[in-house]
Amino acid sequence: MIPLSFAQRRLWFINRLEGPSPVYNVPLIVRLPGDADAMALDAALRDVIGRHEVLRTVFEVADGKPYQRILKLDELEWALTDVQVPPEGLDGAVAQVTAYAFDLGIEIPIRAWLFSAGPEERILVVVLHHIAGDGWSTGPLARDVTTAYEARLGGRAPEWAPLPVQYADYALWQRELLGDENDPDSLTSRQMAYWRGALAGLPEELELPFDRPRPVRSSYRGHGVQLAVPADVHARLAELARAEGVTMFMVLQAALAVLLSRLGAGDDIPVGTAVAGRTDEALDDLVGFFVNTLVLRTDLSGDPTFREVLGRVRRNSLAAFSHQEVPFEKLVEELAPVRSLSRHPLFQVMLTVQNNRRTVVDAVSEDAAGLPAGERTVKFDLDVNVTELFDPTGAPAGLRGTLSVAIDLFEPRTAEQLTGRLSRVLAALAADAQVPISSVALVDEAELHRVRLQGQGPERDAAAATLPELFAGQVARTPEAIALVADGVEVSYAELDARANRLARLLMSRGVGPESLVGVCLERGADLIVALLAVLKAGGAYVPLDPEYPAGRLGLMIEDAAPAVVLASRGTMGSLAPDLAASVVTLDEPATASMLSLLPAHPPARDAMPQPEHAAYVIFTSGSTGRPKGVVVSHRGAVNLCEEHRGGLL
Repeated sequence: MIPLSFAQRRLWFINRLEGPSPVYNVPLIVRLPGDADAMALDAALRDVIGRHEVLRTVFEVADGKPYQRILKLDELEWALTDVQVPPEGLDGAVAQVTAYAFDLGIEIPIRAWLFSAGPEERILVVVLHHIAGDGWSTGPLARDVTTAYEARLGGRAPEWAPLPVQYADYALWQRELLGDENDPDSLTSRQMAYWRGALAGLPEELELPFDRPRPVRSSYRGHGVQLAVPADVHARLAELARAEGVTMFMVLQAALAVLLSRLGAGDDIPVGTAVAGRTDEALDDLVGFFVNTLVLRTDLSGDPTFREVLGRVRRNSLAAFSHQEVPFEKLVEELAPVRSLSRHPLFQVMLTVQNNRRTVVDAVSEDAAGLPAGERTVKFDLDVNVTELFDPTGAPAGLRGTLSVAIDLFEPRTAEQLTGRLSRVLAALAADAQVPISSVALVDEAELHRVRLQGQGPERDAAAATLPELFAGQVARTPEAIALVADGVEVSYAELDARANRLARLLMSRGVGPESLVGVCLERGADLIVALLAVLKAGGAYVPLDPEYPAGRLGLMIEDAAPAVVLASRGTMGSLAPDLAASVVTLDEPATASMLSLLPAHPPARDAMPQPEHAAYVIFTSGSTGRPKGVVVSHRGAVNLCEEHRGGLL
């Protein structure tokens, strides 16, 4: 039995896990002349399927392991589907077939349709599953279809030189080349050692400017925006690349990393990229899935200049490219990142740069313009695909491409903003590569003006106040009104005020005052609200400590904030480290409840009143890009937020 290649095995696993899906389809869409011969096309496609064994392979299972079963051409029940559609229905019909879902266990990974929408409108759609082909494969596939079609129009079979190898040969050779992973001298062991070091401490997830929370499972739906960089910027970038001894890909990788870092992704930016994987010229004319994926890491620490970033990118990228034989699938198995159906492992941003000539299928088509292929699918949070253009003299003529975002995470307008900002970063870096990356402007004056206007909001006649002062005013106005409902229990403003006042007095006796930090590790409910209000009444600032967080994260937050007191319950004490340095008050302990009942219920007197500029609370970032970071919010900021909510602006 012939094993799958490592890349095929991952796609086979995904197909089994998620079921048949169009996510990994590779469509080839060609407009044909009105007199295109359907019978000749059908015969030509069968010729090509016969020539490339991978196109007539099904992926069956024996003893729990998948293998390639190559069908003979006369075993195939395959034919070009010839369909008549009205002109207005053409785009919809094309979109529907490009979303065809292959069942790889029982059908070969290629389908084809010929749509006729009138005497002058014929569209050929060939859909190839990625398990049998990659982007490079569309070149030999189109070329062989062209050759076979011309021959069949002349009433003869195509005459072409036999392929030196087939994809099954490659799958076997790949395993022989990589060797036994348990052998320390094997290629896979040596290269895996490099990757373990290169990707140590890699961020689990890049913190991008998402518009909505990450779903439990990705829908793979995407939205794309066209990227256009003018010729003069392209020329300056090409000159910079020559001067620094880097490729245009490295320039774009560095610029993309700078953009993401400036948008809050941190200073350790992993980006994925594809390499052809055709390390032997015998594979160049073969249809098949050879492409491998590399993880390229960009270090932006220390606010370097762009020229310094290029140097870092060059060193890391050259090292990565020299260790490209290890399949990405093996890398994921070895590094074992936390797996999720909602994000790609090891990286979530993909960069592809095309600077080779496009394959032209003029022999088949008088007009090979592509048509829309339905709704865009994306496998990553952010996918940037760029092509270098050159004029007839070979001079840079601009960069064109597409920036695609996952609709699960981004609004289409965000994709447009990201595209504009990437263009702006490229222009700024082309103009001066010596500026520190922190000085690169992401917004133009018009956008900055809009942000300033939005940030001002409407004029408000609100005196400076603290949160306890605002709450006291509400208690005075409506003491018997319902302030809080939790677990079926209603609490009035007066009762909430009294409970918070007693706890505030207890905190003050423990030394809490203005600028003191108090950790609050409680379950959601009335006691949590009482505790937060009490901290503010005592003059302190609260630090929310979610008991559902991992103990390690809570430990880092407490170590960083160093709260004077931590409020907890018997149910949440287990979330806190036993050697916690801070004083812990367990609110539902009988002794604590008894002590609180003896304290006065009216507001406590303070020697120093908290001021609007004093801290109200400290909130920590997710920590997905490293150590969680605390952000201090003042009473003034919190009051402004309340006013925004009350004004209906959010």
